[in-house]
Amino acid sequence: MRELQQLLEQQGLLLVFLNVLLEQLGLPIPAFPLLILVGALAMQGLISLPEALALAVLACVIADSVWNLAGRRHGSKLLRTICKLSLSQDTCIRSGLNVYASTGPKALLVSRFLPGAGALFTAMAGMHRTSWLVFWAYTGMGALIWAGTGLFIGLVFSDTVGDVLAWLSQYGSIGFAVVLGALALFIGFKFVKRRLLVRRTAKVPRITVQELAERHHSGQSPLVLDVRSMTPTMEEGIPGALAVSLEAPIEELLGQLTHPGQDVVIYCACPKELSAAILAEKLKAHGVEHCWALQGGLEAWQAHSAIEEPEPQLQS
Repeated sequence: MRELQQLLEQQGLLLVFLNVLLEQLGLPIPAFPLLILVGALAMQGLISLPEALALAVLACVIADSVWNLAGRRHGSKLLRTICKLSLSQDTCIRSGLNVYASTGPKALLVSRFLPGAGALFTAMAGMHRTSWLVFWAYTGMGALIWAGTGLFIGLVFSDTVGDVLAWLSQYGSIGFAVVLGALALFIGFKFVKRRLLVRRTAKVPRITVQELAERHHSGQSPLVLDVRSMTPTMEEGIPGALAVSLEAPIEELLGQLTHPGQDVVIYCACPKELSAAILAEKLKAHGVEHCWALQGGLEAWQAHSAIEEPEPQLQS
């Protein structure tokens, strides 16, 4: 413990800046515990609290600006890359877009407290072309709240932090094993839950893009539902498709049908067509017999459209 304290006293400010910067850029090295430690040392007068806070905020703003710029340039492709790290990839983008669409840049005030949301929301700010001044104002305030909270906890509980460090120095291996075990159980639970969902929804019938195009050309166009979260920055979807929400009341979804026996094709932009398959399950459970998920989703449609031009206009 003494060696750690000496390192923090000598290089604490540099460590705060680097740790926060790397974490906010996406590396799995949590900075919040370090902020708490620095707050505890600041209470003892061993490190400058204002300087630590300023460097932490600066690191956050720099990292967020990088994500913002990447969001402006790469759009939803970047969101899919970010969400590949999620155990719920199919809901990551949809839920993130829903939150940002309803709150706007205000989401940046609390995004750092939500696991995985920091990069997601800052990239969305870039996709929405949020002005840089507004973005910096909200992300700077969010960074101030987040870093200030960590440092404040360390100030208030400085004695407790010292006791915890002393305990870790004596029983650190046991505590580390317990934390790793709990984390492994949580990841295992989420993994099994997702695998069961994938296995269940795999039973939902799929229709290929080619089959959908053939139905259109034969004059038997089905009702096409777009289950993505629709925002002004989303990629253009299938022409003629109706945007619906996966969380919409079943009465609202059934109201989109012109007659009970109408064919329905649902698509999304998610792995294994999960969102589309979940909605298809929901409709089938309420009497919609002819319902398919579009195999490959939006990506498959875009690939097909790039080959066959002009792109057919689907009628709902």
